[in-house]
Amino acid sequence: MAKYIFVTGGVISSLGKGITSASIGRILESRGLKVTLMKCDPYINVDPGTMNPYQHGEVYVTDDGAETDLDLGHYERFTSAKLTKFNNVTTGIIYNAVISRERRGDYLGKTIQVIPHITNEIKDRIKKVKDVSGADIVIVEIGGTVGDIESLPFLEAARQFSHDMGKENVLYVHVTLVPYIKCAEEIKTKPTQHSVGTLREIGIQPDILVCRTEKPLTTELKEKISLFCNVQKEAVIEAMDVQSIYQIPMVFKKQILDEIILSHFKLICKFSDLEKWQAKVVERVLNPKGKIRIAFVGKYIALQDAYKSVYESLTHAGIYNDAEVEIKKVDSEDIQKFGSEKFLNDVSGVLVPGGFGYRGIEGKISAIRFARENNIPFLGLCLGMQCAVIEFARNACGLKGANSTEFKPKAKNPVISLLQEQYKVKDLGGTMRLGAYPCRIKNNSLAAKVYGKLLTFERHRHRYEFNNRYRKLLEKKGLVFSGVYPKKGLVEIVELKNHPFFVAAQFHPEFKSKPDNPHPLFRGFISAVLDLQRGPSKAK
Repeated sequence: MAKYIFVTGGVISSLGKGITSASIGRILESRGLKVTLMKCDPYINVDPGTMNPYQHGEVYVTDDGAETDLDLGHYERFTSAKLTKFNNVTTGIIYNAVISRERRGDYLGKTIQVIPHITNEIKDRIKKVKDVSGADIVIVEIGGTVGDIESLPFLEAARQFSHDMGKENVLYVHVTLVPYIKCAEEIKTKPTQHSVGTLREIGIQPDILVCRTEKPLTTELKEKISLFCNVQKEAVIEAMDVQSIYQIPMVFKKQILDEIILSHFKLICKFSDLEKWQAKVVERVLNPKGKIRIAFVGKYIALQDAYKSVYESLTHAGIYNDAEVEIKKVDSEDIQKFGSEKFLNDVSGVLVPGGFGYRGIEGKISAIRFARENNIPFLGLCLGMQCAVIEFARNACGLKGANSTEFKPKAKNPVISLLQEQYKVKDLGGTMRLGAYPCRIKNNSLAAKVYGKLLTFERHRHRYEFNNRYRKLLEKKGLVFSGVYPKKGLVEIVELKNHPFFVAAQFHPEFKSKPDNPHPLFRGFISAVLDLQRGPSKAK
């Protein structure tokens, strides 16, 4: 029988439940167990796909095209779990499913209630994740903070799991805050006591407490938390702030969190010390040999989570190349107002990520032109690729009015436009080109060199495409179309010859990058920056 771990959070939001869940997954995988993870989001949206990045942060996309919470990115980066649409569920999905069945008459005239109908639907979804994945351990993160009205049905379903599956098959981890009050010079346990008290009122007694804290927890403090929260002392896990999130599995390992979990489940597994993770990831991220600065030209840079996977992918490429990647965040609207030179003169590379809408687009286009004309390594992602095409069409091909029909529906030269089938789309949610598609790579191209193969599968999240009517003209002027979706001839990768590194992809490579296995495009981009920095004589 599969084992279930429920991860909840208390006191305040943004304590790191997602990182906690992913790190638990990592240490359990290292013990030989097959793990999968699931996020339960309490908002009523069906998915985050139509939500503003400032509201929700990044929308993470799985191979099967599900638009999901960004925590699924943490799950895939830390573990080998292959996640699908079943690994993220929202209040909107749950109620939509139950109401649809009620309208069909599936409940035979019964009154539909939160208990048991909504909670049963939640439990069925969690069991479905286990069935689809075949995992030994299912880690379920419940979004929000204990005490929120919105998350109560999910917490009740989590409580029922212990009753349905047996206490020996279910474990509850509660992430909480133990704040340090500077003026009193004291660490306070009361918020944790209240948070656990609220959880108990719901009917859940946590087995493990993960305590976020600025200061180390003394033996006395751990004993106090243990006594007042009815948790074993060794199960009070200290989680201080660290330099890199990739240290967290080691932090948990040192406090024998894996042994505590295995003991609860009465599981005997192989020994593991995470040596490879420590050597290949942690040591390199903490002690890099080199350092480079990359300009990150975006429109949502005010919110750290809006580009979470891209930031992490740059870190992964830095780990691989043994260099610290310093990210200089540049608002594309600032470039639009004051010009590229003011912001890009002190960087070694330029990255332009994805996004939607016309705001800041001209700034992105200007940044790309600056990188192209000054031989600065450049990587464009999704909208960044479309902006690269627009820039090249305008300034290298002389196509006046070159634009995307997303920004200018009646553009004189619509080098980026909708496919015919997209004109019929009315609903905005879930109707883009989503999920993994094959990309055939052109032989002897830079993309082929970076990937080391001629076929790859990459994840997409976009509606507009390169307009193939302009392909011959742009090729004649020097733009190389090095990656294509074979079935429809859609352009996936463009690049330039005689440039240190100028590559732009229509897809989102950041969704397939890991700290111990960086994506080839990010790896190649950072490698090119370092080679240029070293000079011709020292380049690899």
